Amino acid sequence: MSQATETPKDDRDVIARLADRGEQTLARLAELPGGTKAMKAVNDLRTRVDELGKKVRGIDELEQRVEKLEKELAAMKRAAKAKAPPA
Repeated sequence: MSQATETPKDDRDVIARLADRGEQTLARLAELPGGTKAMKAVNDLRTRVDELGKKVRGIDELEQRVEKLEKELAAMKRAAKAKAPPA
């Protein structure tokens, strides 16, 4: 086998080991006094961060809409000035 074909398998093994360690660590944390409460707080924080991320992504769309409206308003003002009789 070549070195290139062994690397992805090795990477999966490392990732699998890290995932197992993470699961073991989380299980140990839950067993500690107050661990369940801490785990709940971490999960709640994750949920809030996810919600915040969704809201932030929505800001880009709103900025585009505002920019479009500003351009339309500027065009309307230019058209109104062009139609206005000279003073």
